[in-house]
Amino acid sequence: MKSIKTFAATAGAMLLLYAGTTLAQGIKTPAPSPTQTIKQDFALSAVELSYSRPLKNGRVIMGDLVPYNKVWRTGANSATIITFGEDVKFGGVPVKAGKYGLLSIPGQQSWTVILTSSLDVTSPAAYKAENDIARVKVTPVAMPFSQESFTIEFETVTANSMVLSINWDKTKVPVVITADIDGKIMSQLNEAMLSDKKPYFQAALYYFENGKDLNKAVEWVNEAANQAPDAFWVWYQKARINAKAKNNAVAKEAALKSIELATTAKNDDYVALNKKLLANLK
Repeated sequence: MKSIKTFAATAGAMLLLYAGTTLAQGIKTPAPSPTQTIKQDFALSAVELSYSRPLKNGRVIMGDLVPYNKVWRTGANSATIITFGEDVKFGGVPVKAGKYGLLSIPGQQSWTVILTSSLDVTSPAAYKAENDIARVKVTPVAMPFSQESFTIEFETVTANSMVLSINWDKTKVPVVITADIDGKIMSQLNEAMLSDKKPYFQAALYYFENGKDLNKAVEWVNEAANQAPDAFWVWYQKARINAKAKNNAVAKEAALKSIELATTAKNDDYVALNKKLLANLK
């Protein structure tokens, strides 16, 4: 009888231990260095970045937690990955569209930021220089405040350039990314302008905003206004483009027409834009 009781007690204890283990295995807690994936529309495609974000937590970062002069995965946990949707220049270095590992070698006076074809580098020992796609020397910038979470972000995004900014504690490391899209867009426009349905408005705006043939921009925006006589936004651009070409009478007429149409459409923003344009016409 004693042995049966002993067995039952032992079995019960084992069952409780098993149940406790099972429950423990089912517990989900936040990752200490959570992964962030960001996607930035850029040029004619997009750039996507995936990395992990450790916290400072009162630690000394640069030169200690992140050693100087050693390859760093530029984040925590898994490798940091960046994907370009089209050919770009990374810090001035031509890089083909594709997926790359983003590494860095921090230094007190200068950082080396690396794009590698290896997508699994998480330690200096795993790094192979022969897989480098681009190596860029960057001067770090001292920030006036301490950033708690390690952050990589895209800043100053324009049609054909932006800055990849690596930030942690009081250090910012900016890398300029550019894309040569003018040739592609001009090719598309030239082909489209040979078609039956000519994109006068888009062509005029591109020429105007990118410093190309202003006379062509004037010709095309005038055609665009003829095609869309009730589009107040088209008439506003007609006013802007003609104003730049010093066709002030045409610009004034177009701005007044845009105000009339925008007022009917109850679009106060365009009414204000046109009034400001008219005030600057001489």
